[in-house]
Amino acid sequence: MVSTALLFELVLNGLVIGMIYVLAAAGLSIIFGVMDILNISHGELFAFGAYLAFSIIVALGTGLGFWIALIVAPLGIAILGVAIERYTLRPLYGRGHLDQALVTFGVLLILYDARRLIWGTDSKFVSPPSVLSGAVEIMGFSYSLYNYFVIVFGTVLVVATWILLNYTKFGLVIRAGSQDRKMVGDLGIDINRYYTLLFGFGMALAGVGGVILGAYQSVDIGMGHSVLIPAFVIVVIGGLGSFKGAVIGGVAVGILQSAAATYVPSLSGVEIFLIMILVLLVRPQGLFGNPHWEVPSGDTDFLAGMRGGILTPQTRKYLGIAAIAIVALVPLGSGILYSEYYVSLTQELLIWALLALSLDLVMGYTGLISLGHAMFYGLGAYTTMLVFIHVTPSIFVGLVVAIAICTLVAAIVGHLSIRVTGPYFILITLGFAELFYEGVYKFDFTGGSNGLFGSQREFSIAGIGFDPNDIVVGFDPLLLSGNDLYFYFVLALVVFSYLLARTLMRSPFGSVLRSVKESEKRTEFMGYNVRGYKLRAFTISGALAGLAGSLYAIVQGYASPALFHWLVSGELILMVVLGGAGTLYGPMLGAGVFVGFSDWLSAYFNAWRMIIGALFILFVIFVPSGLVSLPATLKAYWENIQSEHQGSDDGSARTSLTTEGED
Repeated sequence: MVSTALLFELVLNGLVIGMIYVLAAAGLSIIFGVMDILNISHGELFAFGAYLAFSIIVALGTGLGFWIALIVAPLGIAILGVAIERYTLRPLYGRGHLDQALVTFGVLLILYDARRLIWGTDSKFVSPPSVLSGAVEIMGFSYSLYNYFVIVFGTVLVVATWILLNYTKFGLVIRAGSQDRKMVGDLGIDINRYYTLLFGFGMALAGVGGVILGAYQSVDIGMGHSVLIPAFVIVVIGGLGSFKGAVIGGVAVGILQSAAATYVPSLSGVEIFLIMILVLLVRPQGLFGNPHWEVPSGDTDFLAGMRGGILTPQTRKYLGIAAIAIVALVPLGSGILYSEYYVSLTQELLIWALLALSLDLVMGYTGLISLGHAMFYGLGAYTTMLVFIHVTPSIFVGLVVAIAICTLVAAIVGHLSIRVTGPYFILITLGFAELFYEGVYKFDFTGGSNGLFGSQREFSIAGIGFDPNDIVVGFDPLLLSGNDLYFYFVLALVVFSYLLARTLMRSPFGSVLRSVKESEKRTEFMGYNVRGYKLRAFTISGALAGLAGSLYAIVQGYASPALFHWLVSGELILMVVLGGAGTLYGPMLGAGVFVGFSDWLSAYFNAWRMIIGALFILFVIFVPSGLVSLPATLKAYWENIQSEHQGSDDGSARTSLTTEGED
């Protein structure tokens, strides 16, 4: 039987956690509801608030410093948020929430490395002021005074925010703008200025949450990620765009986590994702979602494959063959022109290229952006390692089993996820991926946080074959070892996967997918089962991602939980957009540029993600069709300049003739 004291403590702990979640999720939900922006960088701004508070408290002392930090740090985050909205998001208004979400991922990379650069990676510890230290005993029950403060202060701030949104001119304009932005502009109101203020206000709420959490627990480099995921869960449960939903959802999730940690610790961290997925499947708008708060999204500019180019298909074919030939020569120069490291780097690049190709099948050709694609990557790697450890060292068996399992899981996840679209699809795929990410820590057979490693691998069938490490081919100085055999095995499968994907996209199946991307409703009117085509594309995409994960396990000889992390999916999206979505070869090129450039930058700059993030933002804003569109873009720019110059010359000639006539 549960004691009253234990139950009381459980509820209070849940309220403390929930109130911090509310401060993190409220701004996220309001910004999406009014501005239609799914702010992926929200957690980093939350963490920035905690780090700013740490610096202020260290400089001024625990007592006065905490109270000043509680005001100054959120203001600083609000100013930072205003700058982000003004210079990165405002140029994208009208282009759709997917473009804006991708830009905020670039902001996330910048802020994450900025924190590392300024404050380092060590955990920071902040004590609450002495006036809030100690415990308070009420009717024999003793509880932390600071925890009471968090509950009361959070409640006051929530009520004040509710009043601001519902009973002030600012709130009236914001609500009106969310329903009809053009109408508000026609009334002479600068709605963009109100949007900027709203974005800054949402960031300020996150900053307050960061300050409070910093004194509740340690301030560490990963706190942005650890807060962002629960915040997404909360806004889904409460309803995207609903402030009331964010408040109720935050408190509910906090109490649920407190109860799970006490009574079912084995499910702790998993239960909220199960609820999130259930809500998205049964009621995508959430418990209190307000549909009229959502702004219709504009068209996205990421489908580069339909914009043509200046290279003929024959030229692209020859360039592709030349690229494959150059890559095939890489192992031959090892130890002569460069070190073995570059062979391993190229091998890693090939695996990432395959992974980017797999995502492009669903993202570039159906418009569905998956923030959980790393799920299949990690699943393929773990399945292969489990086959090696418990069944057979055969590389071929490991590959086949991994592809089969990932195909099955992709079919199930796709069947459930494709019921929703847009930001809901992004979030439900994230939820499934987080289930797997948390799950690998729960079971002994997955190795927990250590992952799986230490297995034998052979190129064999039915016990007949060889260990690649025993193979040496060639003559000095051109010797190919077992590692080189892995390289050519990976290269062959990547080329085969590309040719298979290209064949599919050139078939009637691919034509229907492109039609779906252009106009889903029109494709349905033509009699096609749109959901069925999306499901098949998603399933094939998951199978290819599983193949990439299996190759990773074969080459590296281990699998770790980090393969499931949602940031892997985010980097994949970055690669697809960077190269050119909807082209197959573009995302593979984007993966090569991203992996190669990141490796080069990391050798010279500790904060290399800041540079990557800034370049990505510029690409989304100015080159949305990716690298593959640059030749056509530059050609059009040059022709425009020539046309203007020609027009200027013609004008000068006409002026000259007129002058002569007058003379």
